[in-house]
Amino acid sequence: MKQRLVALLVLASLVSASPLAADTTPAEDQEKSPGLPLDELRVFAEVFSRIKNDYVEPVHDRKLLNFAIEGMLSGLDPHSAYLDEEDYRDIRVGTSGQFGGLGIEVGMENGFVKVISPIDDTPAQRAGVLAGDLIIRLDEKPVKGMALEDAVKLMRGKPGTAIRLTIVREGQDKPVEIKVVRDIIKTVSVKQRMLEPGFAYLRVSQFQARTPEDLLKSISKLKRSAGGSLKGLVLDLRNNPGGVLNAAVAISDAFLTSGTIVYTEGRIRDSQLKFKAAPDDVLEGAPIVVLVNSGSASASEIVAGALQDHKRAVIMGQQTFGKGSVQTIVPVNERTALKLTTARYFTPNGRSIQAEGIVPDIELANLRLTLREEAGDPLKEADLARHLINSEDDDKGDAEEPAAKKPKKDDGEAQTDYALSEALNLLKGLAILRPGDEA
Repeated sequence: MKQRLVALLVLASLVSASPLAADTTPAEDQEKSPGLPLDELRVFAEVFSRIKNDYVEPVHDRKLLNFAIEGMLSGLDPHSAYLDEEDYRDIRVGTSGQFGGLGIEVGMENGFVKVISPIDDTPAQRAGVLAGDLIIRLDEKPVKGMALEDAVKLMRGKPGTAIRLTIVREGQDKPVEIKVVRDIIKTVSVKQRMLEPGFAYLRVSQFQARTPEDLLKSISKLKRSAGGSLKGLVLDLRNNPGGVLNAAVAISDAFLTSGTIVYTEGRIRDSQLKFKAAPDDVLEGAPIVVLVNSGSASASEIVAGALQDHKRAVIMGQQTFGKGSVQTIVPVNERTALKLTTARYFTPNGRSIQAEGIVPDIELANLRLTLREEAGDPLKEADLARHLINSEDDDKGDAEEPAAKKPKKDDGEAQTDYALSEALNLLKGLAILRPGDEA
């Protein structure tokens, strides 16, 4: 009985003395909030006592209380969590763009680890891990019943060491085994290149603190390559798992000249935010096509939703992941913190992203192009004997060959990436229709 009372008093003191309570509950809610649920606390104390006295092995009180805290948070939603010293350090390092591991953004689904998206140029992506994969084993350890943070810890490790992932993949009859060699993950969040004269490609793989600055530098480079301005831009957010909210806001702002970018709603005052666009557009109105898929989540959906609602871009691809909740890192002390879901995202038109995602303006199947080899040049009118001469050709002379008129085209991914090919074709059409521009 004494142990139960001590446990009850410990828990009560934790709840009542918590420095978080005054910061996270509005005054009106505090007035309406009932007292501590004593009956439930008595049950907790009874369970605590039973485990401490009867469990097959001794368990330290601190460990039991940590389990209780972890259980409270994990039972709320897939994204709230208790961050111990190692987790807290890792999450701070992760937003800076360098961390150790496999290079995948993960969540939980039906007790298994689900790959939200592999990060570009990481061991997981190079090994063939795909968005939507369900990891059911890590080496020989089943994932079912394992906490997400425990699974993540198993996937981390010394660079150069290997781990075997057993994966269930849609469309595959049997589980797939993939060997991934751990490495230090240094993510380059922005990549750019010219697709054709005037038409640029910009890939954002993750939203980090430096991403907006890197994006603006990339656009400046692309403009210089295009002779001063762009005719159109493909913004690729496929398999982008999200990241820092402020980075998503800044990138949306780069292309918008007015209005709301995103707003959040929650129970506490700090979670009720609204972000507005400044009056400048780095592309000066040039058309944008945004590519998304089921691996585009969180901050990616904020950017896509903002540009879609303001009709600043055409969204193309597959419906996005649907993570429309805000997680706030709340330090408990110098070593630990809570990652707590505190709000929901809403697009400028008031659409909730949560569990819905962004539906593209133009939906595309998940296909890959293959180039067909031509047997020879197709027969044309000009090849026929005694064909009529075009009178305009007499004025042009023989100085210009037909092949010289063709613009130089991207000879890489745009010819095999179906979505990118469609985006480029759409950009060309939008550029043709844009007043005052020549495509």
